[in-house]
Order: sequence, then C-alpha cells, then structure tokens
Amino acid sequence: MKSIALPSAVALLLLSINSSNRADAFTPSLVKSPTFRSAAAITPPRRFSPILSSTTVETSSETQVGEKNAQAEEEKSMTQRIMEKTSTSGQTGGAGGVSTWDAFLRAEENWARLRNSKAFEYDPVHLRSTQNGIPSPPQFVSDDGATGNINAWKKLRDQQALATEAGEELKLDYDVVICGGTLGIFIATALKIRGHDVCVVEGGKIQGREQEWNISMDEMLELVELGVLTQQDIDEAVTTEFPGCRSGFKNKEVTPTTGSYFENGIGYETETADVLNLGVAPAVLIENVKQRFLDIGGVIKEQSFLKGVVVSEKVGAAIDMGDEVEPITSRLVLDCMGNASPISRQQRYGMKPDGVCCVVGSCAGGFDKETNLIGDIIYTNTEIQDKGENGKLQYFWEAFPVGIGREGNEPGSSDVKTTYMFTYLDADEKRPTLTTLMDDYWKLLPYYQPSIKDPENDLDVKRVLFAFFPTYRDSPLQPMWSRVLAVGDASGIQSPLSFGGFGALTRHLGRLSDGISEALEADCLHKDDLAEINAYTPNLSAAWMFQKAMSVRMGQNVDPKFMNRLLATNFDLMDQMGIDTIKPFLQDVIRIDGLVGSLSRSFVADPFFMPQIVGHVGIPALVDWMGHVGMMSLYTALHSGVTPVLKPFVNTMKNERSRFKWNRRMEAWKFGSGCDYILPKDKVVNTEL
Repeated sequence: MKSIALPSAVALLLLSINSSNRADAFTPSLVKSPTFRSAAAITPPRRFSPILSSTTVETSSETQVGEKNAQAEEEKSMTQRIMEKTSTSGQTGGAGGVSTWDAFLRAEENWARLRNSKAFEYDPVHLRSTQNGIPSPPQFVSDDGATGNINAWKKLRDQQALATEAGEELKLDYDVVICGGTLGIFIATALKIRGHDVCVVEGGKIQGREQEWNISMDEMLELVELGVLTQQDIDEAVTTEFPGCRSGFKNKEVTPTTGSYFENGIGYETETADVLNLGVAPAVLIENVKQRFLDIGGVIKEQSFLKGVVVSEKVGAAIDMGDEVEPITSRLVLDCMGNASPISRQQRYGMKPDGVCCVVGSCAGGFDKETNLIGDIIYTNTEIQDKGENGKLQYFWEAFPVGIGREGNEPGSSDVKTTYMFTYLDADEKRPTLTTLMDDYWKLLPYYQPSIKDPENDLDVKRVLFAFFPTYRDSPLQPMWSRVLAVGDASGIQSPLSFGGFGALTRHLGRLSDGISEALEADCLHKDDLAEINAYTPNLSAAWMFQKAMSVRMGQNVDPKFMNRLLATNFDLMDQMGIDTIKPFLQDVIRIDGLVGSLSRSFVADPFFMPQIVGHVGIPALVDWMGHVGMMSLYTALHSGVTPVLKPFVNTMKNERSRFKWNRRMEAWKFGSGCDYILPKDKVVNTEL
C-alpha cells in the first residue's frame, strides 16, 4: 500500500485556500456553494506583535508589557508558536507549498466546512434548476450556450465560421489544454512528445516545493521510458537515497521487534528494500521537465487564473480566463487540478467523501543521525486512540531521512527527517480538528522518535505539514461532459489509502498518454469514449475494504488492539510469501495472487479473528468487496488469456472508434488486475535475457 501513504510522501501536503486551481492541491479550497451549506468558520487566535519600549517608559511599564507578551505567547498553541518561528522562504503553490500559520487556519476552516456540510441529492439530468429547495451547482463547466463566458463561446463560433468559409478543417488553438501545471507538466510533456499541440494553464508558477518527494527508482524509470525524464534528470533531482523502508504494527513501542504477533504479544515489523527510498527535489525535477516541454514546442501560461470552461460537443472547448484575457480553445481539456478541482466539485455536487485521510507532520532537523538511515512506510506503536466525542482513531506514522545523499553514505550524514502522522476516518461533523491532530502529533512524536524529548526545543523545524485527502468510492471519475477528462487526483485514480500526487501519477502516465493520444487521433472525444480511459478498475475498488478495516466508524466499539493484530498478521504472512507479494502491495498495486494468498494464510493463522473482522467492516461492505475481488480474477484471466489473442485483431480494425475502445478495454483488464506491475522476479528474468 504505497497505499498506506505512500506515493504520498510524494505529493504531500498542504495548501492554501487559493490553490484550488493547482494540479497537486490536496486540501479542498471549497467554494461557498450550497454543496457546503453549513460552514463552521474558524476564528483565528489573537495575533500579538512585539511592543517596543522607549527610554521614556518607566521600568514598571516595561515589566507589565513583558509579562503580557509572555502570557500571550503561552496562550498560543505549540503549533502556532513553532509555525510563527519557521522560515517562510521558499513558499510555493500546490501540495506542500505553503506551511504558514495562516495557511493552517485556512486548511482548518476548509476541514470544518467539509465536516459540517450535509450531503444531498441533485439530479443534473432533471431540467429543473432548483430541486427541493437546492439551487443548481456553480457552473464552472458549461455545455449550454446560454451560460458560460460569452467571449469563449464567440471564439469557438468564429473559428468554426472561418474554417467553414475557407473550406478547411477546423483548427483550434491547441489539441489539448491542461489545467493545473505542477503535476500536469508531466502529462503535458508526454503528449507533446507524441506530436500534439499542448498548452498548460497554471494559476501560479510551475515550480516545485523545497521539501523532497519520496518515490522508488522503478517509478522514476517509467518516466524515462516515456521520454518525460532522462537519467541525467534523475541524477540531478535525487538528493537522498537509502536502502528501503520499515513496516511495523505494534501495541507499544519496542524496537526492534522480533517474532510474530502471537509470539511476542506486541506486533510485527519488517523492512522492504527499494520502496519509497529516493528523496527527489521537486524544484529541480519540475524545472527540468518544464524546460524540456518548452524546448519541444509546448506552451505554458502561468499566472493565468481559470474562470470556467465552455464545451461545444461538435466544435471544441474554450478556456475562460477572465474578461480581460482572450479565451483559448482546444479539442480536449484535461483537469489536473487535484481533488480540490472546481470541475470535479461541480460534478460531485451534493456529495460528501466516503473516506478521508488526515495527515499532519513536519520536516525538521535535530533527530539522531546514527539511526536516520531508513524510512518508515507505515508504522504504528499505539493502540486505537479513544478521542471521546470525536470517535476512535488509529494513528499511523511515516518517516523519511532527508539530505543523507546517495550511494550509501555513512551514518551521521544528516539529522533532518520528515515525519508524518496520519489516520483514516469519515467526514462526520464530530471528527477532530486538524489542531487536535497536530497536538497529538507533537505529544506522540517523542514516543515514536525517542531521540526527541521536547519537540519545540529539540527540533529545528523547517516546515509544518498538514492536509486532508477526501476519497470517493465512485472512482475513477467518469466524464460528465464531452471533451473534458479528469486525470490524476482529480479523477480519484489514487488508492483510497494513499496521499496521491506524483507517485500515483507515475503508474498511470503511460496508460493515460496512450489513451489520450489515440482519442485525439481518432476524434474519440465524446464523454462515452473518454469514459473508457477512466474505466472501472476492480483492484482500486477492492482497496476500499482496506480503508474500511483501518478506520473506526463513529460510535463503533472495537478492541483497541484490533488494527495492530490485523495488520501485523497480514504483513507477517506477506513477508513470508516474499518480495513479489509485499512490494506491489506497498506500492499501491493489489494483485489477485498476492491478495488471495495472504488472505487464505491469514484465515489459517488466526481463524478466530475472522468474525471480528467481518463485524468490523460489516457484511454489506464485505459482499461488495468480494464482488470486486471476483472481477479482479476475471480481469486477470482476460488479460492473461484473451488479450494476447485479441490484440492482433484489434490492431487491424479499420474502424478507429472500435479500435480505440478495445484498446482501452484491454488496458482496463491489465491495470484493473494489477498485471501492469512488473514483479521483482520478472525484472530479474528480463535483466538476464
């Protein structure tokens, strides 16, 4: 489960309320719309500025002022005190780009707004704008000529009229406009390499944050195969490399832990090599890809704020960037604006997320250099926490060394580490605030990292990290309009256990660029055709069971040791099954062979635990999950047995649309079964050949 946070580190964290138009913006900057009708405003604490005494002020007055300032400082939370002392240099837009106290308050307000929102039904097909007292959603995308920017519609009509008068084929400004550039630049480059005219529109500047992304080398090499990166890009961008990461699940902190959960009564831990073991400098990586995109003729429009999109099914789409800016037209619009995308919000009008992953943490110096050598990919050292009226939460940890260099530097090379504490929950109105989670992070950090006794005084905090990632069961998101397609986190293609972002994008970039390129060449841009690109993937749907098992519903009674017993047993068995089972799972890929093998062994190893698991997740969820597992088996069989026979016939099809659809179906079988993942044993065979 890269799943469990995984390519996550790679995309992490935060954003300000203004980053809703960013490709990697994860904290929703929700518009004030009826979708979120009950908004709980967060009132910022009083802000105190230093008071300077003049030489004419009496000593007693100076003392009073000093006492007041000291009292004011004590009234601030530890998080506020730390964040106000942290440098604000290097702040950028997008995930992890802003780590100021004001940004934290905005994220807190967004989280409160989401929790206090009420789900409702609104039928977009019913031609009545107000339904049961609920108005129509804000129209960011419009395919009705009576709504949307009139200049955008006019440009589409003018370009069509010019083509008709000249007896020429319609030529719009671009083949593809990509909205959101921080991660969109990667797919833009892949499409430009295939010969398409591509423009990237970004509200800020396309630049990476200072904090490292964590990813695996094989995921980086996938981008090299696509031509998006070169080996030199990797060498320049990778600033940290370590052997691998630990996974551990314990009822209390005991390190190292040996034996199985049933042998030691505490838990189980294991290390997996070459998983999320690279620290990549996003600023370097994105700048290199951005320059390559420009060098091959791509167009970038930075500081360009999107106001909306108008779509003519027959003609094309036009991007509205305000009345003072000429609209741009394209055959296809790609939404790379993350899960805070205004396009996906319009489509999900009235919906609350089915699950949420809340994340808090920091990047800081001051840790023990001698042990700062490997990462933690998912780790627990406490039982389920009872937060009273806020419900019960299992806290998980993730940590990565920073700046230790490459090629196995000796111990003592860096005391800087990024640590995250995250939990899975729903968006119930009683769930804890980010402030509560942040307080728990500072409180529990010394227990997790014993070299730290007092976080506020022992750590040199460089960034405070915070985010929440809403996830939806109906993912990936099917297109609602022709000529508009959500990709990356905007589509929900990431695992419900992961933080999404860069790592989630790398796995699908080849599939997406192939499908989008063929759609453009064959003019398969109707929403029914584009839906084949974001097709049902049973292994993604099956991952929902794991989030269900790793969270506790409001009011649910559960053994505090439940989560650790479940995960310790399963990871122990996956570890016994070998690297071909545990590594894909840690990299967000669920395969039927590893899934069935580990589950059957779990039943044998701990048969009396099965009733507790069923009771925890619920029979309806279990039945639903079994259906997706059945489809995984079918997709595996179709990919292995049918695709090799069918593909030669598909390649000779004269009907472009039929060929496009069958290619997408074969891709869905491959990715929906996890057969796109090359197992370590197969990599060895390929290397030997």
